[in-house]
Amino acid sequence: MERPLILVSNDDGIHAKGVHELIDRLITFGDVVAVCPDSPRSGQSMALTVDGPLRVSRVDDYHGARMYTTNGTPVDCVKLAVHTIVERMPDLMVSGINHGSNASINVNYSGTMGAALEGSTYGIPSVGISLTDHSHNADFTPCHPFVDAITAGVLRHGLPEGTCLNVNIPVWHSPLSEMRLVRAAKGNWKDEYREYTDPAGRKFFWLSGNFVNEEPENEDTDEWCLAHGIVSVVAESIYRTAPDTRGLQWISQNLTQISI
Repeated sequence: MERPLILVSNDDGIHAKGVHELIDRLITFGDVVAVCPDSPRSGQSMALTVDGPLRVSRVDDYHGARMYTTNGTPVDCVKLAVHTIVERMPDLMVSGINHGSNASINVNYSGTMGAALEGSTYGIPSVGISLTDHSHNADFTPCHPFVDAITAGVLRHGLPEGTCLNVNIPVWHSPLSEMRLVRAAKGNWKDEYREYTDPAGRKFFWLSGNFVNEEPENEDTDEWCLAHGIVSVVAESIYRTAPDTRGLQWISQNLTQISI
C-alpha cells in the first residue's frame, strides 16, 4: 500500500528548528517532502514573487525527508512543490511548526498560514501549526501529541473543500491535555510603529506594536484557549466572502435607484 505523501513548508526558513521537529513527527505517517524558504519570510502572508526568478536547490535529506529550499515566499514554496517537485498531489500539507503565535488577526499576516491556505487552493488538506514561543531554540515537545493527533485525523477524515486548520499551541507551565475547535478572537494591533531618528537626523520607523484582545472573556475563541493552556484550532477558509452582508442590499439595485 502506498504511503501518504506529505508536503511540508514554513516561513521561518529551511534551518528553523520548528520545521525539523515537525518532520520528525510526520515521517512516521508518510513520505515527507519539505520545500522551505532559504531564509526567514515571516509576515509574507500569501505573497508571490513576481519581480524575479525563483531558484530551487536540493539540500541534504533530513531523517528520511527530501529537503528543498528556494529564494521565494512560503506560497512560492507550495506552488513550486506542486508544479515542479512532487510526483503526485500530496495527501496532506503541513506548514510550521512556526516560532510564535498565529492566532486571531495574525492569520492575515502569517507566512505559515499563507502556505497552508495555498495548499488548500490545490485541494490538499492543509494545516498550519504554531507554538507561542518566538525563541529560535524553543522547546517543541508540547507540540508532539497534538501534531500526531491532527495529522492522523486529517489523513483519516480529510477537510472540507477550501478549508485549512490554524493550530496554535501555547507555552504552558503544566502538561497540555486539551484541544478545542474555536473561532478567531476579535483583536488588533495598537501603537504598531516606533519612531526613531538616525545619525543624519532623518526619521525612520520600526514595526513593534501591542496586540489587544477585544474579547478576552469569550471562551469560544483562540486567544482565550491559549491564555488558559488549551490548544486552539480554527478552521480557515480560502473563500474570503463575508458571512454577513446585511446593510449592503443597496448594491444589488439599478444605478438609477441608488442615492449617492
